[in-house]
Amino acid sequence: MTVLTLGVHIVDVLARPVESIPAGQDTHLVEQVRITAAGAAAGTAVDLARLGVPVASAGAVGDDELGDFLLMIMARHGVDVSGVARKSGEQTAASILPIRPDGGRPSFHVPGANLGFALADLDPAQVLGANLVHLGGMDASWGLHDPAFFALLDEARAGGTIITMDLLSNMPDLMPAAKVFLPHLDYFLPNEEQALMITGAATVEEAATALLAEGLTAALITVGARGSLVATAEGITHVPALDIEVVDTTGCGDAYCAGFIAALLNGRSLIAAAELGTVVAARVAGGLGSDAGLTDARNLLSD
Repeated sequence: MTVLTLGVHIVDVLARPVESIPAGQDTHLVEQVRITAAGAAAGTAVDLARLGVPVASAGAVGDDELGDFLLMIMARHGVDVSGVARKSGEQTAASILPIRPDGGRPSFHVPGANLGFALADLDPAQVLGANLVHLGGMDASWGLHDPAFFALLDEARAGGTIITMDLLSNMPDLMPAAKVFLPHLDYFLPNEEQALMITGAATVEEAATALLAEGLTAALITVGARGSLVATAEGITHVPALDIEVVDTTGCGDAYCAGFIAALLNGRSLIAAAELGTVVAARVAGGLGSDAGLTDARNLLSD
């Protein structure tokens, strides 16, 4: 195993384009409907597998049909799902996303089994045996806000495992709890809004500086259509976004993380890794769903 993605697992049901919710019992025809594996752990795992990176995923799903589907589709893409716990009597997390013509993605979401995922559901050997552990959605994985889990991350880092983290939500109430993970990370990959909320900074550059002060090797902050910032002790570098026609922004952050991780493990520089993250995110933004446009993604890493 090279990578373990650990955290939030979600089933996404997406439709596009949706300009409004039909009144009463009316029906609006759309161009496309998809159902995908998503979430900051599951979505990143699928994208990594598409890039050709050996990956396992750990988290929790319900003992229901949605859970069956989620594990099936992840395994079909090549993700090892043996570390995903089945929670009896709980629903698998799911979202319904009516995608607007401009690519915006309002959502209807049930957090489901993700809220019950805890250290007892996790095999420590998976964490200690990975080259890299990606924490996906620790702001919504309350059962892992546990000193014993922090100690496990520190043990893994001492053994050479790289720890990265991305967040799931933009909810201010969840940011203070997510902040406690920062001293246990090597790389943190939030979006601009999350970075500002978690630091209380006025600008994204100030947020990057504040995040580095937590002991990170680097903070990589995505800033939407402007691209991303890569902040290290040597300074801050802007990596521009690609000029594409956006279809759906669902999963772009997960795709950026997957591209960054794949390139980092391939020996690329931080800037080159951020550039590959940008390319993978652009592919995903050009289609519907969190893994859109990645059919031939293995070529991206070799190129």
